[in-house]
Amino acid sequence: MPAQPTRDADASPLVRIRSLLPGLARAEQRVAKVVLDDPAQVARRSITEVALAANTSETTVTRFCKAVGVGGYPQLRIALAADTARSEARSSRNLGGEIGPEDDLAAVIGKVSFADARAVEETADQLDVPSLQRVIDIVAGAGRVDVYGVGASAFVAADLQQKLHRIGRVSFAWSDTHIMLTSAAVLSPGDVAIGISHTGATTDTVEALRVAREHGAITVAVTNFPRSPITEVADHVLTTAARETTFRSGATASRIAQLTVIDCLFIGVAQRHMDASVNALDATRDAVGSHRLGVRPDGRRRPRETGK
Repeated sequence: MPAQPTRDADASPLVRIRSLLPGLARAEQRVAKVVLDDPAQVARRSITEVALAANTSETTVTRFCKAVGVGGYPQLRIALAADTARSEARSSRNLGGEIGPEDDLAAVIGKVSFADARAVEETADQLDVPSLQRVIDIVAGAGRVDVYGVGASAFVAADLQQKLHRIGRVSFAWSDTHIMLTSAAVLSPGDVAIGISHTGATTDTVEALRVAREHGAITVAVTNFPRSPITEVADHVLTTAARETTFRSGATASRIAQLTVIDCLFIGVAQRHMDASVNALDATRDAVGSHRLGVRPDGRRRPRETGK
């Protein structure tokens, strides 16, 4: 079984419910929808009222509570009330995430930026520090790190590879299915394979991680859903917390959440090799310095225009 991440007690229960939603039974999913649609109202409702709203039984509501890790309905109400208070303290705006045809451009900008900021905030709140620490230790000592991702996640995979490469770590990023599989097939013990998939159900990435694991590599999954298929082939799981709504499938919020995890991982690895990392960053900065505007071919900066 993969190492499942634990959640901080202060993390939003709504983040956990959204991440576990695809794996819930159908009746439990109806309960989840009632909770997600109006958590503040559920915090004030009885279990009977929630069961009626979800067209199910009180027993199912109790099962739902246990499935999402809050123990029982009284604990769910307390958690929702606390989360509502935190949300109101963070922002007086109720922007939501759904974008409708009546929204003007200003509203679209507000909703997109709000969702992206929340993705970073909620990802940080629920990111399991011990799990991240174990992955940092593994990557810092790896002989080679291969990163897999397709579609929007391919950009995140390339970002991680570029970061690791800049501090002298042997790393490759792949997005083509055949190359991902051939890469995985030549990995060995001491190597690390990282699969990035928001849904955790991208066949290409899941298969590449499975092959890498079969050849002895340590496997890491970065996903929004801790019970998704990719976690079955991962030795370690790092989770994000991003919402995808109307017009937002594969949107920036999910990538920003993934990049938040990637940045934390990279900085942790760089800290382990601080002197070497700083020297490598300086060397790579100098190497491309002459290709930036405002820099002379000899690497010195051009004097600023003073207007005098």
